[in-house]
Amino acid sequence: MSLVSASSAPVPAEERLFSLVLALLATETGLTKGEVLSTVQGYRQRYRAGGDNSNLERQFERDKDDIRDLGVPLETVADPGDSGNNQNLRYRIPRGAYELPDDITFSAEETTLLGLAAMVWREGSLSTESRRAVMKLRGLGLVSDEPVLGYAPRLRARDAAFEPLRAALEKNTIVRFAYLKPGEAQARVRTVAPLALVQHQGRWHLHAQEPDSGLTKTFLLRRIVSQITTTGATFPAPSGDRTAQALRELDEVWESHTADVEVIADSDAATRLQKRRGTVVLPSGALRLHYSDANIFADELAGYGPEVLVLSPPVLRAAVRARLLQTVAVHTDTEHSIAEHPGEAGNG
Repeated sequence: MSLVSASSAPVPAEERLFSLVLALLATETGLTKGEVLSTVQGYRQRYRAGGDNSNLERQFERDKDDIRDLGVPLETVADPGDSGNNQNLRYRIPRGAYELPDDITFSAEETTLLGLAAMVWREGSLSTESRRAVMKLRGLGLVSDEPVLGYAPRLRARDAAFEPLRAALEKNTIVRFAYLKPGEAQARVRTVAPLALVQHQGRWHLHAQEPDSGLTKTFLLRRIVSQITTTGATFPAPSGDRTAQALRELDEVWESHTADVEVIADSDAATRLQKRRGTVVLPSGALRLHYSDANIFADELAGYGPEVLVLSPPVLRAAVRARLLQTVAVHTDTEHSIAEHPGEAGNG
C-alpha cells in the first residue's frame, strides 16, 4: 500500500482493507480479481474498464498479504472448469474460520454494549463511498445477511507521524524528526525530504532523501519518537515511481532474511505463522519464514511464548530469548514485591 505526493484524496488504507474484508465475507462463492477491482471501495476509483490495471492488481496482491498477516483466513478458490486461468481465481473469507469459536459467548448485556460500541465505530469509520460499494456488491447478488459491525477486522491504526508526513509529501516540504534505531540509547535527529509513504508487511514506512548527503533511506514510522517539524524549505517533486522503488527495496530485504522455527501443532502460533506470505514447511515440520526487521519479528515470536522455538538465525534466536528472559524478570520482580509487601498489593 502506498501514498505519494502525486496522489489526490486517496482512500485510506484501513478503509480499503476493511472494504475488502467485508466484500470477501459477504460471498460464499468468492469474488474474482476483476470483481474486486471494479467494485470494492479503494480499488474501483482507480479501475479502468478495458484498460491497464497492472498497478492496481499489484496493490491487490499486497493487500491480500497484509490481510493474511493480520490473521484473516483469506482463501483462493480455482474454477474447476478452468483451473489454469488465474483471472478466474476466486477469493473469499470463510465465515466459519473467521467467526468467534463456539465456546466463546456473551451475555445479553455484553452483546448490547458490544453492539453499541461497534455501531459507533462503524458510523465513524465507514464512509458514504464504502456504503455505496456495499450496495454495488449487492447488485452482483452478493448479499450478506449479517450486519457490517459483526466483521470488524483487526486493523492497525496509523502511526502518529503519518498525517504530518502525508501533509509534507503533498507540499514537498523538508521535515525533521527524532528517530530511535534498535540498540541505540538515544534518538538521532533526521532531516529528510519525504518521497513516499508505503505500507509493507502491515507497517508504514517513509521513503525519503537526506538533502545533505543525497542518500535515500527508508524509515519505520513506529521508530519516530518526536513530533514532525517542518524546516520551511521545499524540494522539487520527485521523478519516477518512488513508491515502487521503496516497495522493491523492502521486498529485497524481506526476501533476504529467513528464519527457521518450530511451532506446536494446532497452536495459535502454528495457525498464524503458516499463513504468512512465503512460509515454507520444511521436511522436519519446522517453518521457514521471511521477515524484514529482526527486532520487530523477535517481538512477534516472543509473544507466542512456549509455542515457538527459534532454530535459526542465531541473532534472532538470541533476540527472542532476551525478550523472554526480560518478561520472566519483570514478573519475578513483581511477585517478590508483592511477597515482601503483601499489605500494599491492593493499593492504587
